[in-house]
Amino acid sequence: MTMPNEDTNTMRVLQGLESSSSVRLQAALAVGTTPDPRFIDKLIERCAIEPDFYVRDMLTWALTRYSSSMTVPKLVDELRSERAQARSQALHTLSKIGDRQAWPAITRALLTDADDEVARSAWRAAVVLVPEGEEPELAGVLATQLGRGERETQLSLSRALIALGEVIMPALRAAMTDLDPRVRQHAIATERLLRNPDAGFEFAIEEAKRIVALGTTSQEE
Repeated sequence: MTMPNEDTNTMRVLQGLESSSSVRLQAALAVGTTPDPRFIDKLIERCAIEPDFYVRDMLTWALTRYSSSMTVPKLVDELRSERAQARSQALHTLSKIGDRQAWPAITRALLTDADDEVARSAWRAAVVLVPEGEEPELAGVLATQLGRGERETQLSLSRALIALGEVIMPALRAAMTDLDPRVRQHAIATERLLRNPDAGFEFAIEEAKRIVALGTTSQEE
């Protein structure tokens, strides 16, 4: 039986998640510190619309404090949302929870989503959740996104690919002969970073530009 003061506390927390950013942050912290399954739906709902990065991060942390059996199915449902932030935050949270039962929900459509933030979240989630033995297939899908977007997006993709290790090399070699110079540059830069993680993405991409301009490939140098 729910006590009246419990209902009051619940209402206070729910109202807090709709208040100022500092109050929202404290409310999310409170929900994560003392998990109550009644808050799961509200946390996920809030993730989809929360404008403050730090509050979103706290909402994600709060969700990781619950049993994955309660959160993962609801987060997977969010992946079908028409709202890009809902998809992105659900993917981000799934990557933090790390329950591989969510893997089938990381579809090619999400990995190639038109929204950069959704795609980047999908890449990060995929490399965390991919089952052993399926890395080469994932690398092949990720390689189709080489050359996409601005530097931040390209760096995210390179990091995701590199996290998969040497299995990415066949996909990278194929991309190094692509007709699109941006794809070739990104593939070469990613290969450079795989070989020398300390090089830095800016150095790697500039070196890749030079290689493409000279008409050579990474292996020919």
